[in-house]
Amino acid sequence: MGKFKVVITDYEYNSLAEEKNIFEKLDVELVGAQCRTEEEVIAAARDADGILNQYAPITANIIRSLRHCKVISRYGIGVDTVDLNAATNAGIVVANVTDYCLEEVSDHALALLLNGARNIAAYNKQIKQGRWDYKKGSKLFRLQNRVLGLVGFGHIAQLLARKAQGLGMKVVAADPFVSEQNAASLDVELVSLKQLCRQSDFISVHTPLNEKTRGLIGRQEFDWMKEQAYIVNTSRGPVINEAELIEALQQEKIAGAGLDVLEKEPLEDHHPFLSMEQVTLTPHAAWYSEDSEADLKRKSAQNVADVLLGYFPEYLVNTEVKEKIFLSVKG
Repeated sequence: MGKFKVVITDYEYNSLAEEKNIFEKLDVELVGAQCRTEEEVIAAARDADGILNQYAPITANIIRSLRHCKVISRYGIGVDTVDLNAATNAGIVVANVTDYCLEEVSDHALALLLNGARNIAAYNKQIKQGRWDYKKGSKLFRLQNRVLGLVGFGHIAQLLARKAQGLGMKVVAADPFVSEQNAASLDVELVSLKQLCRQSDFISVHTPLNEKTRGLIGRQEFDWMKEQAYIVNTSRGPVINEAELIEALQQEKIAGAGLDVLEKEPLEDHHPFLSMEQVTLTPHAAWYSEDSEADLKRKSAQNVADVLLGYFPEYLVNTEVKEKIFLSVKG
């Protein structure tokens, strides 16, 4: 048994080699689990010194059960699986990795946008079904001078803006935490969400999931959109009200959607999206490349290693925890 115990609550990776390489000098017992419920997480992690987490819930109830956990590190950018207030109150560091897949997600959002603009997936399906007719696709328009609206204007959205501008698109963004000056420096106009919905031909969602953003895009927003609008989501599924998106698509209020994330993953059998030709789906894959996966695993593990060594991690999320614990700043 090692000096420290680190539990991986759940993971989809074929190997834990990156994590083992980080921990091999720390005398760590690394335990890989596949938890799905509170009870399973508590059973696996109650005596852990550190936790690596992908999708399993880390609730207040779980955090109360942790006997000497010092750090919870997420495989990812979003931290909606972790009760941040409970962790902070318990003096537990929460960390994420904010920069491992910026290029991949912006590329994927652009790919979904281009698919919507050029009908690629639908044409491919039609040809394989024996139909060869460009008119069988939806109405297509050139991208040059079309408007891309970015809901949220963080690092990924900013990369997407640059790539879309390279295709001749005009870019607007809605984000209450970004100044007009910062947006203007990237040749992006900052607008309200209502203005964005009314102006945009394509809309790409890039907000984290929290109480304020859950259901941010719903019936009212779809009513504001153009009939030819195409919406892309590579952030978190619940940012879009799924039932109201389905309604908007069925009523042809908007033209289509490209979705990498959904309210419930994977999709249940007979979900309406599965029979909607105007909807293109990918399996929460926007983050993935061989390069980004290696970065994510290494940096997530390093967050845990840093705390166990007595340092604040590079990717500290709950900065308020600094008032409760003493750790050094890594030089």
